[in-house]
Parts: sequence; structure tokens; C-alpha cells
Amino acid sequence: MTQREFQYIIRVVNTDLDGNKKILYALRKIKGVNTMLANAVCNIAKVNKNMKAGNLSEKDVEKLDSTLKQITKTELPEWFLNRRKDPETGENKHLLGPDMKFTIENDIKMMKKTKSYKGLRHQWGVPVRGQRTKSNFRKNKGKGSLGVKRKAGVKAGKV
Repeated sequence: MTQREFQYIIRVVNTDLDGNKKILYALRKIKGVNTMLANAVCNIAKVNKNMKAGNLSEKDVEKLDSTLKQITKTELPEWFLNRRKDPETGENKHLLGPDMKFTIENDIKMMKKTKSYKGLRHQWGVPVRGQRTKSNFRKNKGKGSLGVKRKAGVKAGKV
């Protein structure tokens, strides 16, 4: 491995990563990558996960980039992927970055259009996954109080 000068920012999958962090935790900055996936990607690419991201060589950065972009072609189990059995194509995918955000927005629009239960809950702005609504998810939470207001101009004790 060739040593090169420390880089404070490295670019992987169109995302700037902090060079001062270990590569295992720096990869979590990429939308769609959690700690478990970052660990698996480091093992597949044969990169030391405890090394700081700024110390990685160009070759290691390219290995990580290509592994993340072709994650479905690796030996990872199907349950590691974040888009299994895509409704449009039926294939297993792993979405990263802006693709993930775009796909989620389109899914929500489709649910609203078909007026499914989840779509209606999204439309109304209430919890979608069965959470309670009595104490949480109140509109304008923190603005004002829920107590009783007294009449204007009337002081306590005088009616």
C-alpha cells in the first residue's frame, strides 16, 4: 500500500466523507449505508475498517466506490439490500444517495394516488405505522399550552 498525504475529504459514491473518521463510520454519511453494510463493504473490498478515511490510497477508495455501486453482485445475503422485490421490476436493488430519496418520494406519491391506507395517512400528515396519536404527533407542539384560558380583562378572584 502506498502512503500519500492525508486528505481531509474523500469522495465515495458522489458523497464527501470526513477524512478524520475511521472508514467504517465515515461510510455511514452516504444515504443508504449503515454500520453493518459499511462493515460488509470494507470486508469485501479488503480495506482496513479501522484506518482513517483520509489515509486510504486511491486504489482503496476506488475499490470501496465500485463495491458500493455493485452491491447486488457481491456475496451479501438478500436481506442486506434496502429495496427487495422492487414493485416495478421485481428485482432486488440497493439504493444509495439521491436515488433512494427519489424512489421513496415516488412510492409515497403512488400510495396517495391509489388511496391506500398508508397513502391516506401520509396525505393527512398523521402517523403511518400505527403509533399513538393522543399524546404525540400534535400539530404546533410546543406553541402555547393546552390549558384553560380565562376571559380577557378578568383577574383571578374577581368576577
